[in-house]
Amino acid sequence: MPGTDALDDASTDHEQFEAELVAQDQDAARVSVADIDERRAHSLVNDLVDDDVVTPIPDERVLVHEPSDEAFDSILQLAVFHRGWTAARDTDEGGE
Repeated sequence: MPGTDALDDASTDHEQFEAELVAQDQDAARVSVADIDERRAHSLVNDLVDDDVVTPIPDERVLVHEPSDEAFDSILQLAVFHRGWTAARDTDEGGE
């Protein structure tokens, strides 16, 4: 359209809006792992030890996450890893 101001052109607005909605959906589907504090991490790891999901190796001062065979020297790192690992497994199982 000749004489149309470029600022008034809304031909790509729907594409931008759809992209924003997809990004919001992806954000909502993600599991937040950054909200784990030390107290929650200790509680989660204690539960995982009780459930034989995590094995403490006192001589090496590490905790082994048995399902993934990953070793951690930080309770907080282990808790964050386990939440992410669990979320990934849940997503994989949901997509089957």
